[in-house]
Amino acid sequence: MRFRLALSLAFGAALVASPVFAQQKSAKEEVKPFKIDRLVSSNKLQYAIDGSEDHDPENVLILYLSNGGRVAIRLMPGWAPHHVERIKTLVRQGFYDGIIFHRVIDGFMAQTGDPTGTGQGGSKLPDLAAEFNDVPHGRGTVSMARTDAADSANSQFFIVFYPRSALDRKYTNFGRVISGMAAADTITRGEPPKNPTRILQASIAADHKPAPVVGAPTAVQPSITADMLNHSTAH
Repeated sequence: MRFRLALSLAFGAALVASPVFAQQKSAKEEVKPFKIDRLVSSNKLQYAIDGSEDHDPENVLILYLSNGGRVAIRLMPGWAPHHVERIKTLVRQGFYDGIIFHRVIDGFMAQTGDPTGTGQGGSKLPDLAAEFNDVPHGRGTVSMARTDAADSANSQFFIVFYPRSALDRKYTNFGRVISGMAAADTITRGEPPKNPTRILQASIAADHKPAPVVGAPTAVQPSITADMLNHSTAH
């Protein structure tokens, strides 16, 4: 419950109650590559996002979703090297295959990465030290979920639907959607949704993993175990 607590206390209640966000422009268009003008505080260097999936495929995350969509995410190790490495490690373990988007708030974000589907779980790997940076949380940002403790990110991440400056320097921004944002827009809403959107397959583009066959059985995530519950107390 603590992963859910961190985001909901700061933003959830206000966003649900406020009509401002619901009335914003639809913005269903694809996210275009953009340049970050501000410096990343950790290393004082500027980084631009490469919108081509063919460039540096080692740092392109591909998500095939149960809604029929495909989302490509540019991972940015220059912003958050340890978080990017964690994502790639888990992806190559097949950790995200079959996992649902368990918390999806209209006008805010879609969160995934919990094998229990409850918002309480994570991987068996150690938690990560925060790598907060100056990169803004714009539409299409991919950032790491955490509890109220700064150094508690583990496996859960979220995709931002609309710009959220209140998240800046408080959550580790490690990438951005470079194609398929329209598919992300249609992820089923709910906390959790009745019929949640699922990640059928997550892969790193450099691995050239074939797309999943539509209708084929997906990996079934394990039921909540004692190990998972023990892990959740640290989140």
